[in-house]
Amino acid sequence: MIDDFLFKGIPTRVLFGTGTIGWAGDEVARLGAGRALVLSTPNQVADAERLAADLGDLAAGVFSGATMHTPTDVTETALDTARAAGADCVVSLGGGSTVGLGKAMSIRTGMPHLAIPTTYAGSEMTDILGETKDGEKTTRRDPAIRPATVIYDVSLTLGLPADMTVTSALNAAAHAVEALYAPDANPVLGQMAGEGLRAIHDGVPRVIANPADPEGRREVLYGAWLCSTVLGQAEMGLHHKLCHVLGGSFDMPHAQTHAILLPHTAGFNAPAARQQLAPAMAVFGDDLGGALWDFAKSAGAPLALSDFGFTENDIPRAAEIATRNRYANPRAFREAEIAALLNAAVQGNRPQTI
Repeated sequence: MIDDFLFKGIPTRVLFGTGTIGWAGDEVARLGAGRALVLSTPNQVADAERLAADLGDLAAGVFSGATMHTPTDVTETALDTARAAGADCVVSLGGGSTVGLGKAMSIRTGMPHLAIPTTYAGSEMTDILGETKDGEKTTRRDPAIRPATVIYDVSLTLGLPADMTVTSALNAAAHAVEALYAPDANPVLGQMAGEGLRAIHDGVPRVIANPADPEGRREVLYGAWLCSTVLGQAEMGLHHKLCHVLGGSFDMPHAQTHAILLPHTAGFNAPAARQQLAPAMAVFGDDLGGALWDFAKSAGAPLALSDFGFTENDIPRAAEIATRNRYANPRAFREAEIAALLNAAVQGNRPQTI
């Protein structure tokens, strides 16, 4: 029997293919804009400048200061640049850091946002904005946060290093896993999440074996789109909360944190959500936490939070922050359970039922 459900639809215009970045100018014009500020991180400034050159008269310039966890002071600097350049649109070219900056600028100004992701992080398909101020990361949702248009270009992912490929793909997988047990899940999202996880499960080993395999890259990018789409329709639970705590309060790297925590959060919630997580178990295995850890290890993903500076001494504060406010999750928890989960993740141990 299918329960009653609400499906909110997918309002973002999506262009998926190879060479699709060539349509960026047409999409800027379609949004009614004529002065697009291209955003990037410092590492991708050359790509941003090349895109701005391709946009020609439609480009207002480049801002290359995007950084992890969307600090509000960086957003203010970018807004100053946009105002000085007379920009009426933002084009984010990069991963979650750059897309997050585009979202933060768009929600503050009403400027349309065209996102061109170059990783599998998935922020581009959600109405979620996480921002960092005074050492803490806060998250909000608003339909106006969602980019108006997203261009997926497989060719932009061909040069993504193997380590970033794996952590970014596991970041995407986390979106689907968490959406499956969200209180507002529905059959449409369940099918999309299952297919997204299958595409990542099948595509990642191909890309690790041959990073330049266009069909493998296409498979993973398709999976990432599906996973990010379902996250944009569902409430976040324990996994995303913990990742935001570790990112905003401990400056942990975003994709790596998602990759390390996913087996532990999925394993923790699986006993209370076996039915909801059935699509994920069909792909990875019934012991979901352990199977995800095995998959991550086989792909060369990082396994221990301690490798990135988070230690046992940090656990009590992280557990306190993570339990400070109530949020939806299929399994109840207290600080002790979160501390045990984080302890296993600090050491890089294969998850055991808590």
